Amino acid sequence: MLLIIKKRATKKDVQKIAEDFEGYIKVVVDVEKGILTGGGERHFDGEQKLLREGSKQENLWGGGFDLETKEIDYNSIINLRPNQNNPSRDILSERIRKKFDKIVKKLLL
Repeated sequence: MLLIIKKRATKKDVQKIAEDFEGYIKVVVDVEKGILTGGGERHFDGEQKLLREGSKQENLWGGGFDLETKEIDYNSIINLRPNQNNPSRDILSERIRKKFDKIVKKLLL
């Protein structure tokens, strides 16, 4: 299930967004608005949902969150952005990674 998370997720919300991959949550984070989408099978779907909500493409970054280990990853095809100096599926900018981490932890932990 794909949800937009704007404030700390409830236990029930976390269970819903973790259903698609049994304990792993795909996330797309708006690093400027401090919100994210969680869940779904593709980052693209979360990205589109946030764009419809008024987010700007350049502020959306994809990755994942493992509920068991609490590890955050930064890998998504939506991160391929040569025009933003990110020619990789991983988020290469430390500044963006730190924002990404802070938002994921604030909203999902």
